[in-house]
Amino acid sequence: MSARGPSTARRAAPVVKDSGVCLRLYVTGATSLSLRAMANIKSICRDYLHDLNPDLQIVDLYRNPASARANQIFAAPTLIKEFPLPSCRIIGDLSKKDRVLHSLGLAPPPLPSKG
Repeated sequence: MSARGPSTARRAAPVVKDSGVCLRLYVTGATSLSLRAMANIKSICRDYLHDLNPDLQIVDLYRNPASARANQIFAAPTLIKEFPLPSCRIIGDLSKKDRVLHSLGLAPPPLPSKG
């Protein structure tokens, strides 16, 4: 038997299936904050990212606690944009859609002109 040292295995790259955007939302069960974050990111995907065919995965840290350590999640909810690069992390309930879109590298749609 050999002694186990620190793991040198790296996380596998996200599998992107015909997707222009790969997102992972880490939540903690069915708390009000987690439910708001899930509703907000689903709304953002439906309203702003539908043309990019987003791949959204929701990970419950209560059901998969090892995922928090493996992905360096220190607060929940946390949204990680894994693809396209550069990746980014957004912590919170994702209610400020303009900020979320900006962080994802997307511009919010222009406001209708008054006239």
